[in-house]
Amino acid sequence: MKMLLDTQAFIWWLANDPRLGEAAREAITGADIVMVSAASAWEAGIKSSLGLLDLGCAFADAVRDCGFEALPVTMAHAEAAGALPRHHADPVDRMLVAQAQEESLVLLTGDERFRPYGVEILWT
Repeated sequence: MKMLLDTQAFIWWLANDPRLGEAAREAITGADIVMVSAASAWEAGIKSSLGLLDLGCAFADAVRDCGFEALPVTMAHAEAAGALPRHHADPVDRMLVAQAQEESLVLLTGDERFRPYGVEILWT
């Protein structure tokens, strides 16, 4: 399985937070590839600048140290995200949906607002 973690799932993974359920943790450890989007780095940077998040290290370092792969945002991703219906107002989350669709990734999230997009989801 190739998986894309949403921003919150990645943060919960880093923090060993129990809100990331056991089934989700097992799926992450058993996945062939686990990716974290550059869009999540952007979101985490915004939260850090507002004092809402402190990872204690650079986001890219955390992704690498976990053994995950960074997923860049491409033109195709941007065009696909722009074309999505506005079921979800958050542009970062729409980007994650578009990337999961474009790259045939399972999206690991706890956000119910992803459901209408029809992307394959594994729930946190």
